[in-house]
Amino acid sequence: MGILGIISVLTVLTGMAVSGVLQSSRTITSTGTIKAIGVEVYWNSDGTDPVSSIDWGNPEPNETVTKTVYVENTGNSDMTLSLVVSNWTPTGADTYLTVSWDREDHLLGAGERATAVITLTVSADITGIDTFSFDMVIEGTG
Repeated sequence: MGILGIISVLTVLTGMAVSGVLQSSRTITSTGTIKAIGVEVYWNSDGTDPVSSIDWGNPEPNETVTKTVYVENTGNSDMTLSLVVSNWTPTGADTYLTVSWDREDHLLGAGERATAVITLTVSADITGIDTFSFDMVIEGTG
């Protein structure tokens, strides 16, 4: 190996040694909070009696029935409330029965609980419906 070969080998070895010296690393700690929302519905204001179904009784034509519940935001972020009604039985019952509530588009803070009044209104001209059922979903978006 000539002088040029020795210089080439030394150059490669020196470059490898220098590149090893130039490497460095740093650990960066990171933290964060995952946004979470959750909805619970209770019969009582202290949140110990959860609502699983509502019995509207035997309303008559042109009658309005109300039920008071308490909606809680169990998440860590504010949410906007909405009520969705679906799966009417019999089909077409929603022509004569209307469900509404007083918390539509209400902003509920994380960990807060609010009173909500759900209202069932029976049309004066209801016909052909002896029994009925439907599903209600209280949603929180945020």
